[in-house]
Amino acid sequence: MKVRAFFQAATVEDISPPYNSIHLKVFYPELEQNLSLVPAEAQASTFPVVILFNGINCGPEIYQWLAVRLAEFGLVVVTFSWIAENIPGFVAMTPGVDLSMLAPGIYGQGATASALPTLLRTLERLQVEGILAGLLDLDKIILGGHSAGGRVAIESADPGFCSQVVAAFAYGAHTAATVQLGYKAGTILPLPDSLPLLLIGGSCDGVIANSSHNYGVTWEQPTTPIIRTFQEAIAGDRDDSYLLILEGANHFSVTHPFDTTISRPVPDFPATQPEAELRDLIAQILGLFIDAHVRDQKTALEALNQMLVTQNPLIALFNRK
Repeated sequence: MKVRAFFQAATVEDISPPYNSIHLKVFYPELEQNLSLVPAEAQASTFPVVILFNGINCGPEIYQWLAVRLAEFGLVVVTFSWIAENIPGFVAMTPGVDLSMLAPGIYGQGATASALPTLLRTLERLQVEGILAGLLDLDKIILGGHSAGGRVAIESADPGFCSQVVAAFAYGAHTAATVQLGYKAGTILPLPDSLPLLLIGGSCDGVIANSSHNYGVTWEQPTTPIIRTFQEAIAGDRDDSYLLILEGANHFSVTHPFDTTISRPVPDFPATQPEAELRDLIAQILGLFIDAHVRDQKTALEALNQMLVTQNPLIALFNRK
């Protein structure tokens, strides 16, 4: 299946210029070729929509490989670019983090993804005008992301915050609470725990390992807060929540190509497995997860469950609850 994309721009309400603009790239399966803008697959009914939230200072282009792979599965995928000053004096490419919703006593009462309302309004507009008009299944929106973007995706996946969201996934993300906000060291904050969820991490995640001071602890392993999030932040018992730890993957194994011009305040560890193979496995499992728990495809669920017990040198741990 061929994939096409187009661009959109949107204004974020209640944000002062010049930081009130979001630029979107919308990926979709194409029908025809050799045109600058072509209609989406006419035979399809409607497409579920994946919104990908980037990590801080991570440009959306480094997730294009994943957006294309997911669109090849018959999904519409949105990446976006938002340069903002979420923290006073710190201008960065941001997934949009509502810091006020992370505070003690407030957390859990609303979405932490501050870009989400603007993105949803843009999707509603695309449903009534343009080449995707009438082709978006806006009752099946999946939130996904990387690092801080993954965190806001899984924290915001609550039908009480947005009834259209039906599932969520994250790579290199957890819900450990920052001690600077007033939380006790080592606290893992709860997730909405009402929708299918897939947490993915890498055994060589140096960014998580080297940022543990933010949470008042020293993690035993780079994957400790991700595993604890799976164990403590969700109750499970529906068999639709998954934890996947990739052997040899680092914090940026979900990106390609990595942008070496952006300095990182926390160093990563080198990946120890072929990164193209890691990316292929990430895309494969995400596709199965969405097909199984959003599209209700029995064969996908069977294949996903089989991967829970299949020996794979790239999988250090795969659990479900």
